[in-house]
Amino acid sequence: MSPSAPLSPAETLTDELPKQLSLTRKLVLLVLFCFAQFLDAFNNSALFSAIPALEGSMGITESESVWIFSAFQLTFASSLLISGRICDVYNPKKAFIGGVSALGILSVAAGFVNDKIPIIVLRALIGIASAMTIPSALTLLVNVFPEPLHQARAIGVFGGCGAVANVLGLLIGAMFVQWASFHWVFWFVGLIAIPIALACLFIIPAEIAKSADKPNTRIAKWKCLDLIGVSLLTVAIILFIFAVTSGSADGWATAQVLVPLILSVLMIAGFFYWETVVPVDKAAIPPRTWFYHNFSVLFGLALLPFLWWTVVFTIFTTLWQDIFHWSAISTAIHMLPLGVTAFAASFTGSLSRVFSPKWLILTGLSFLVVATTLLAFGGGRPDQYWPFVFPAFALGSAGTMLTYSHTNIAIFRAAPASMAGTVGAIFNGALQFGSAIGLAAVGSIETSVEATHGGPQEYYGRAAAFWFLLGIVLLEFISVACFYQTNTDHLPQPKFNDPVYDNPAAQQSKEKTDEINDINHDAKAMKGETSKLTV
Repeated sequence: MSPSAPLSPAETLTDELPKQLSLTRKLVLLVLFCFAQFLDAFNNSALFSAIPALEGSMGITESESVWIFSAFQLTFASSLLISGRICDVYNPKKAFIGGVSALGILSVAAGFVNDKIPIIVLRALIGIASAMTIPSALTLLVNVFPEPLHQARAIGVFGGCGAVANVLGLLIGAMFVQWASFHWVFWFVGLIAIPIALACLFIIPAEIAKSADKPNTRIAKWKCLDLIGVSLLTVAIILFIFAVTSGSADGWATAQVLVPLILSVLMIAGFFYWETVVPVDKAAIPPRTWFYHNFSVLFGLALLPFLWWTVVFTIFTTLWQDIFHWSAISTAIHMLPLGVTAFAASFTGSLSRVFSPKWLILTGLSFLVVATTLLAFGGGRPDQYWPFVFPAFALGSAGTMLTYSHTNIAIFRAAPASMAGTVGAIFNGALQFGSAIGLAAVGSIETSVEATHGGPQEYYGRAAAFWFLLGIVLLEFISVACFYQTNTDHLPQPKFNDPVYDNPAAQQSKEKTDEINDINHDAKAMKGETSKLTV
């Protein structure tokens, strides 16, 4: 197949073309799915502005306030896999509506809480609800837009809404805190989520939740959830994120950090062993998943986008508010370039039908190299905003969104359609993992440098963090340049029961061999017919 040949709808993320929806209905569904992505990102970013008010109102210490964020991250990351499996095995429409409904109800309840323990518990439950919305939204999204070009655009816009929410959340949260109360940060989410859930009951058609490429429809659905494997990985992720969060705050050489860290590593190893024992059609993540074309490279790449955004967001929010004494609203306004350029770059999804995702991803990583270098050299004084920080924000956020969008598009093309929910969970889990691990490492580097170079008042610790981040970006650049295979970009999407070829040349060779065999068979049949006619 020629690399430039367009794919048919049958070769896209859906294996059968659902009933044709009108363009208006497709766009309405896209808006609803994007709102869910927006609210998930808003849930965290808006709280940055509300934390000082929460600490004063509830008597929360600075170390305890970390768990308002960590409780969400713990349950969100650990619930993604079971959410993805539910979407693949059961109905993603029900999972999406249930997740958005729970998100709205829990957020409204959180707005009435004035005590630290209930708010942390509710944040953990909100993380579970949010985890139900992302894999299901992605599964539905790729079914609503089966045509490759429209599909790529939709996935790009879906990701862009999360980037915009990170910046608008800070601004809207600051406005609520300054002109109303921090309670409205939670109520705002509820007031949007509940109507969306009600609308989805009537607007999402039943047929887009179906996929023809099911591994084995004769097996009871609950058996396909792989509850043992999912439970192992869920507990491992909880322990791992708890360990890295505690380590960056309390030090790494403590039993509170080392014990859960070691247990999590052992349980992750146990999970991968269990997946080799379970039948392929029952495994949560069949081992051959990692051998789909470019899947492992794309998974490693997914560790970067949220890490870059979170590090930049965290460092400059604290620098501007604690050291420069800027207001929360002023801080949010200076962050706007991050959201604007990211949202603009999210519309580049259609370029993946013209160019290989490899070159688009490398372009984004090149932007990140320049941006991170600028932030490592300058940003420690207010007068360095325009010459260093502003261009770094514009270039870096655009590059991060290019990397995020085209990694997201490519990883869905690499795996079977029946695994869409699981692939969405793996991708978003990698985003959360990268953010958690990177933040812990960056926080440790920043603290250790500041201890010997003038404390948090100086920029040396933050500069060291950005040099570390630059090293990660360069490592990702090298891995994509060396290991991403462009000759698989336009191959048909694999079926669940298809054999996996580690070498794409082997697959092409097999296709050519089959072609030759078919030609020889036809020639022999024709020769036989000719002989009969001669007789």
